[in-house]
Amino acid sequence: MKRTRHTPEQIVRKLREADRLLAENTPLAEVMRSLGVSHQTYQRWRSQYAAMRPDDVARLTTLEKENARLKRLLAEKELDNDMLGARQGKMVTPNQKRVAVAHLVAEFGVSQRRACLVVSQHRSTQRHCTTRSDEEQALRVRIRALAVKYPRYGYPCIHVMLLRDGCSVNRKRVQRLWRAEGLLVQRPKRRKPKVRRNPIVVRGAHPNHVWALDFQFDETADGRPVKILNVTDEFTREALATNAARRITAAGTMAVLDQIVEERGYAPAFLRMDNGPEFIADTLQDWCRATKINTSYCDPGSPWQNGRIESFNSRLRDELLTLEIFDSMWEIRFMLEEHRKNYNHYRPHSALGYMTPVEFATKWQEENPVLLSQEVNQ
Repeated sequence: MKRTRHTPEQIVRKLREADRLLAENTPLAEVMRSLGVSHQTYQRWRSQYAAMRPDDVARLTTLEKENARLKRLLAEKELDNDMLGARQGKMVTPNQKRVAVAHLVAEFGVSQRRACLVVSQHRSTQRHCTTRSDEEQALRVRIRALAVKYPRYGYPCIHVMLLRDGCSVNRKRVQRLWRAEGLLVQRPKRRKPKVRRNPIVVRGAHPNHVWALDFQFDETADGRPVKILNVTDEFTREALATNAARRITAAGTMAVLDQIVEERGYAPAFLRMDNGPEFIADTLQDWCRATKINTSYCDPGSPWQNGRIESFNSRLRDELLTLEIFDSMWEIRFMLEEHRKNYNHYRPHSALGYMTPVEFATKWQEENPVLLSQEVNQ
């Protein structure tokens, strides 16, 4: 005999039918036979559902279903919280979310659909397979080669260099590939001064208006000190000299300036420098008066008044001096000159619209021929 599983509503209806038959003095055996159940089943039904009506049973069934649904939701919510707690770090990019989904599927045994819902990742994005073209692979190789050659250049400078090489590529794409290759340039944290800064009296308004001078120090492999005299044009940012010697006096400074004036054909209107002994020496003062060059000294303890040369010093330190070990004076002079040429003719400058200083100076001369002629006459 095939066993039939009765619902609570069916059980209550059969018990009401049994009560009617018993009220008509029908024998209990006939009642069991008409209901199609055994005596033990009838007694169990009677003990469980005798006091219930059909609408009570329907209400109880609804409550049981709702309770089961709430338990299932609570279990799913706790599972979601566990999966959210199992995430490692921030998930911003699709690749990071793709890795997180794979981790949740393997760790918790949930479906991919469920894991994508937890990390807010679309399933089509999760299943997308990235295909790299030969052109993108070549671009990656070129970016990494430039990063190896110029380890202190960021992706904006690399983007400009790629454009110069004839690569038609967007800056955002270079940034994406730069990050995908794991390239990063650590910038030192600079402490902001809390004192009030004094204003700069003279600012470079055109080429050869203000030349900035400053000294830097390094050492060769044998531990002997090296003194470097840096000279830049404040307006065009051109590095005019990076002269290195064991010691440089006021006379040596004048010799470097004379050489620059001879090469460029004219002298500056102002020299901006700090109050170092080489710069305040009487011999240098007499030379400035003889050549009709004005001096603009920084206030003591105010290096920001000579910010252009300080910026060049930091770039020189960051891109050359901290990366190389110099065995001789010949080597450091050769590498300083190579860096100066690269800085003037190849390195993009962010303050100049990512042009090189020479490109900026040439463009200014073409756009301002009248001012250039007046400067030459002076």
